[in-house]
Amino acid sequence: MDASAAGPHLTDREVASLLRKTLAYSRRRNYTGWDYGDGMSSRLLQALPIESKWLNIAFQEIVKRPPINLRPLLLVEQRRNFKGTALFAMANRALYQLTSGAGEYTDLDVRAETIRLLDWLLDNQCPGYSGFCGGHQHRLQHLNGRIGDPTDPDVVSTSYAVRALLSNADLGDRYLQAARSAARFVVEDLDYREVEDGAVIDYHLNHGDHYTINAGALGARLFLDLYVAVGDETHLDRATALLDHIAGLQTDRGGWYYRDPADASHLSMDSHHNGFVIESFQRHAEVADDSRYTDTLDQALSFYRSLFDADGAPRFDESTAYPRDIHAATQGILVFTYAGEFDRARTVIQWVLDNLYVGDGRYYFRKHRFYTQRITLMRWCQAWMAYALAEHFRVSGQEPPRKRQQLPAASFQYWD
Repeated sequence: MDASAAGPHLTDREVASLLRKTLAYSRRRNYTGWDYGDGMSSRLLQALPIESKWLNIAFQEIVKRPPINLRPLLLVEQRRNFKGTALFAMANRALYQLTSGAGEYTDLDVRAETIRLLDWLLDNQCPGYSGFCGGHQHRLQHLNGRIGDPTDPDVVSTSYAVRALLSNADLGDRYLQAARSAARFVVEDLDYREVEDGAVIDYHLNHGDHYTINAGALGARLFLDLYVAVGDETHLDRATALLDHIAGLQTDRGGWYYRDPADASHLSMDSHHNGFVIESFQRHAEVADDSRYTDTLDQALSFYRSLFDADGAPRFDESTAYPRDIHAATQGILVFTYAGEFDRARTVIQWVLDNLYVGDGRYYFRKHRFYTQRITLMRWCQAWMAYALAEHFRVSGQEPPRKRQQLPAASFQYWD
């Protein structure tokens, strides 16, 4: 059965209720938990008298792959994630605005909760850079031998934090000003530079000799969001240049490899990273109101639909079904929602409920062919599901989805 032809499995009321439960579970834990690839936060590893790249990688991988959660045994510290906090801030604000404070939340409660999360982003930004930025809150061992530190920012984390600040700019001028300064971080610290067919940026300061395509796309998304907020054409020009180059990297199948060159990564055309790229092109079509990337986007959506089975199950990449990852599912909810394919998006939500939902607003990490990784990661599972549900509820309630207005900063409103 074609998922686009299937009726929605969930009502608006049910989606809103699920969003409330998802946020409530996360809120009770102060949005703090384990994260994907956080093995270097193990106190056992930190106690060892040696520093080894391969030992670091072993700890990173051993927390990702087993069917059970080994983090408690390895004494992996639970932390709040920078990107996850941004997602939670947007989901909290969206729920209140869409339900007028109905249910378990009150005006003051949600407003204060959102401000608390936004202020945490400002307090935990990475210091010493040209503008507002952030990254992971735990150390990461890169294959090139470098170690990513919590003070090392990246464009992906920064892009979502900027989105959160802009979506709440009416709560305080400091949020808008911080978000605006992120453009300097991308241009100066991530080395925005023109190339023959557009422009490129670095993913982070330990990027290596390759181009991470989805990171460039999310950098473009950051500029597009700033363009909507302040009306500066320079932001639109930079976003377009970045997307021009990425459009040229699209494969004949319609998708993108994780990196250019493709053999620079073990990942192929995986689902959620392709979703990041497509969402950035969707955002350009929304705010620039032109047909520059119509063919690119049409081919990309055709390819992307093939990454989901008829029952809404996300495939891992273009050739492999498993593992079926909750992040791939949440990104599918977002992309199909922005494409106006609301029934398809709700089919994906229903698949998550049938396969990865624990109950009480909690979700599992991955479903493999013969077992499920019954692990809950605060950013990877909870934050992404909360944000995807909030965005779906917001956009699907508009018929058709409306184009956001460009407003001067003094009268800024992200939700129109």
